[in-house]
Amino acid sequence: MKMKTILTKTAGILLAAVLLATGAGSQNMAVQAAESSTESVSSDLADGKYAVDVTLEGGSGRATISSPAILTVENGQATARIEWSSSHYDYMKVGDVQYDPVNEEGNSVFQIPVTVFDEPMEVVADTTAMSVPHEIEYTLTFDSASLKSEKSVVTQQRIIMLVVIVAAAVTIVLVKKKKAKKM
Repeated sequence: MKMKTILTKTAGILLAAVLLATGAGSQNMAVQAAESSTESVSSDLADGKYAVDVTLEGGSGRATISSPAILTVENGQATARIEWSSSHYDYMKVGDVQYDPVNEEGNSVFQIPVTVFDEPMEVVADTTAMSVPHEIEYTLTFDSASLKSEKSVVTQQRIIMLVVIVAAAVTIVLVKKKKAKKM
């Protein structure tokens, strides 16, 4: 019985640590609107890299983007790394400014300014997947409540891996004990 109590307490502590880690990274940020549709928002975020949930709407519904996206803040200006589910996008537009891919192989990746948080941001992406290239209108919505520093995301992933390893070890110990009792 003593071993079972120790295992239960350990599991409870690990679960509490995971819950704290996943909630502690959330930041409530005040963000000001940009002066024009092509300027990135000015923010209270410190310079650095963050993870931010982003949703895509528009187009045919077949294309997707990776979320969370990496948000880079430099001198108070925010840009996002947008990775498409396809390699067939040759440029994106935010307002009247065109952005070329930042990669040469794999799915198309762009670094674009974030002009607004928590509201749909209009963008255009040119696809070459059809017989003739087409500009397709999309909206991206960046969720400021989901902002986490890149370091906290890595820490959170490590905690989750540790919990999985500990859970596997506890399961193995319990199975071995159960088998030993049957003999």
